[in-house]
Amino acid sequence: MVGLDDVRAAEARLAGIAHRTQVLTSRTLDRRVGASILLKAEVFQRSGSFKFRGAYNKLASLTPAQRDAGVLAFSSGNHAQAVALAASIFRTGATVVMPSDAPEGKAAATRAYGAAVITYDRYTEDREEIGRRLAEKRNLTLVPPFDDPQVIAGQGTAGLELVQDAGPLDVLLAPVSGGGLIAGCAVAVKGLGSGTRVIGVEPETADDYRQSLLAGSRITIPVPRTVADALQVAQPGELTFAHNQALLHSIVTVSDAELIGAMRFCHERLKLVVEPGGVAGLAALLAGAVQLAPAERVGVILSGGNVDPERFCRLLHSISS
Repeated sequence: MVGLDDVRAAEARLAGIAHRTQVLTSRTLDRRVGASILLKAEVFQRSGSFKFRGAYNKLASLTPAQRDAGVLAFSSGNHAQAVALAASIFRTGATVVMPSDAPEGKAAATRAYGAAVITYDRYTEDREEIGRRLAEKRNLTLVPPFDDPQVIAGQGTAGLELVQDAGPLDVLLAPVSGGGLIAGCAVAVKGLGSGTRVIGVEPETADDYRQSLLAGSRITIPVPRTVADALQVAQPGELTFAHNQALLHSIVTVSDAELIGAMRFCHERLKLVVEPGGVAGLAALLAGAVQLAPAERVGVILSGGNVDPERFCRLLHSISS
């Protein structure tokens, strides 16, 4: 299990490499939800999302021989870009398995960072099986998107920084896909000795984590269809589930329309471009999915901003027409 010391070790590795992203506030938002909201803007992180934290920490923990041989990742986009960028920093090769319907901007950015991209059909093929087979065949080190101690610890630095910069939190909200971000952040805030309620947010159609926590074991759902391409995972990770089962207060869900509405709020009120998955925590607040006491301090991870301009405009137009 990952502990606070692991997150602090990741923080040291990332110092001077990852951006210490801003914590933003909005009086309009505070009035609307009746609490003090602190937004950790991972849209300003290198590669455009929190994923760089875990990817870099994982590569930094490899032996020189492992890095020289190259790495492989599977991802719908944000982890792909993060691994490609981290590999370029270490001057090693990266191969990334991406779904054929991944947003073109994410695929293009992954290639631009120097990675070789191999595509697959996310609805009929298993990315993990493809990735593990290729890694073994080519002698590459696999860099999982979430189910890895070094990745979880790296993602946890976002929560650690948020508390360091903004102070203790009553509630922490973060998007949930495979569960690495919220697991790492929960380790960080709980390790600091706070009584923070850590709440995950999933799309309604991608609620494998909510169902798994209710069942007490990991379940698999059909590959979900949602505008939040970054959250289209069908089963919780084994390691992340063990952490989140112990540390999470609850999981709530939001609709695609609520995700897009939160994107619009970010654009209009905060002047931020946030992708659908990245705005899940804020969407839950705006939709009233989380019960808050007056004046509670609520941290929200805005986890990524990798969305094509055309898709961004199309999504916002879909709820305004």
